[in-house]
Amino acid sequence: MGRAGALFAERPVLLAARVIFLWPPDGHALMRTFIMRDENGRTSGSWGAIGALIQIKDGSLSVRDDRMLCEAREVNRELKMTHLGEFNRRDRTWHPPAFDPNYKSTVLRSPNRPLLALGQSTNEMTGPVFGTHHLDPLDNDLIANYQQGGEPIGERIIVHGQVLDEMARPVRNSLIEVWQANAGGRYRHRNDTYLAPLDPNFGGCGRVLTDDEGRYFFRTIKPGAYPWRNIGSDWRPAHIHFSLFGEAFAQRLITQMYFEGDPLIPLCPIINTIPERGGVEQLIAKLDMAEMVPFDCLVYRFDLVLRGRRQTYFENKPEGH
Repeated sequence: MGRAGALFAERPVLLAARVIFLWPPDGHALMRTFIMRDENGRTSGSWGAIGALIQIKDGSLSVRDDRMLCEAREVNRELKMTHLGEFNRRDRTWHPPAFDPNYKSTVLRSPNRPLLALGQSTNEMTGPVFGTHHLDPLDNDLIANYQQGGEPIGERIIVHGQVLDEMARPVRNSLIEVWQANAGGRYRHRNDTYLAPLDPNFGGCGRVLTDDEGRYFFRTIKPGAYPWRNIGSDWRPAHIHFSLFGEAFAQRLITQMYFEGDPLIPLCPIINTIPERGGVEQLIAKLDMAEMVPFDCLVYRFDLVLRGRRQTYFENKPEGH
């Protein structure tokens, strides 16, 4: 699978230096873009890859070779976003504390001194740009994307939802990566030694892009609970890991989704580090019988909210509103 990321470097005239990993048909994956502004305020730059196939000039991007699957409009949108304001500050009281005596691993990894809040720079206010060409058609179908000649074992489900920011605006083209244990509660990972067997037809990972309304869905097997060495033998409730990029690195989110009605949720030491019950409820997917697939899949809805910007960009009012 191709992966996407971004790398920024700060220089006197350099707005951003971006690395994007693509999945073009000729197999060349690594590209680097330098976006600069001259003394007159004009934006320019070039993509350093395979003979400079892509160029940026006067704030617009052009593709010189259509073999490279790149959506010019998305990069043009990123250039405009340079003028957007900062993202809202995080409410730390909503997050779990770094140290909780009932969550054993926080004892050694939690900081001993207060965290320092740093100002937001271009690094945080911009981020990687994704298009559908980065994905394989089966990336959002965890039931089918690892089959070795048979169907995976377990309860078939669909997870869907919408990604919004704090101002209730859809976050479009957000890359969502998911990974999980199989129906028996075991991950396909060399360090997982749980007694439950691996499923030869289930890999447990996938990804999907949100659409223009911030909506997403993927099909999978409902994961099982499993024990872990915390204080004795604690049990993790069934869950799916989520990683979201959003439209900028300041919106980066890694979280977990749980299932409505699971009796292990109130017993989990990790979940119990969350100070507010409302925060726990935001991590629980609700059964959505209105969307179930008859004689096939139950459906769960899981909406996510990312940080919002302090202003909205308007093409006729670049300073925002």
